[in-house]
Amino acid sequence: MPDMNDAMWAGTVEITGSGQAALEAYLARPLGDSPRGGVVVIHHMPGYDDSTKEIVRRFAANGYAAVCPNLYSREGAGVSPDDQAAAARAKGGIPDEQLVGDVAAAMAYLNSLDHANGKIGVIGYCSGGRQSFLAATSLQLDAAVDCYGAFVVNETPPESPLQMKSLISKAPDLSCPLLGLFGADDAYPGPEEVAALSAELEKLGKEHEFHSYPDAGHAFFSPDRPSYRPAAAVEGWKKVFDFFGRHLSV
Repeated sequence: MPDMNDAMWAGTVEITGSGQAALEAYLARPLGDSPRGGVVVIHHMPGYDDSTKEIVRRFAANGYAAVCPNLYSREGAGVSPDDQAAAARAKGGIPDEQLVGDVAAAMAYLNSLDHANGKIGVIGYCSGGRQSFLAATSLQLDAAVDCYGAFVVNETPPESPLQMKSLISKAPDLSCPLLGLFGADDAYPGPEEVAALSAELEKLGKEHEFHSYPDAGHAFFSPDRPSYRPAAAVEGWKKVFDFFGRHLSV
């Protein structure tokens, strides 16, 4: 089990992402000297915001080194996170190849820290849930968590400004166990998309566990949004820490 001493350091760092881009990132790590796993946090589509930084600190309080790269850093330094997110969305979202490179950079950064045990997990929310699956099928990870990531099975509709292709063809390349946490009332992804992904992973013999929470829709983990569902979020966090505890410990 990870060290439960919750003394931590948290703050802004810089990592070198895909294409040698300088990315702002938020790091939180325990101050103890126990070996620890690392977690790459992929922010939701609204961007690199205070609620995401709180998630990063939560992992550190539970014994992990965690980092969230600002995937919208390329939209300019000094630009507000909201404006960065709007600019990135207007361009169709983050290109998949760029995302993979940015996550790989975050993984390398975590493994360079003192007391890293070499095991890395990834977790993402909303668009980050899809990107968590993308990372886990493109890189060698030890665990991945998809929190209500849409457009893994389905593509974005033609009228959508976002340009996200289906990732289901990459399922054979899944490199690690996958935990999926979904709202039963969500439309993106809807229950049928979740079921189709689970069936494909089952057919391929890929280790996964999916949980869908009743009376919860999209973004049920977000305490600052009307979609927040405390019961589902509390249970979901228990699942996350149990999952990472099993797969990221020495």
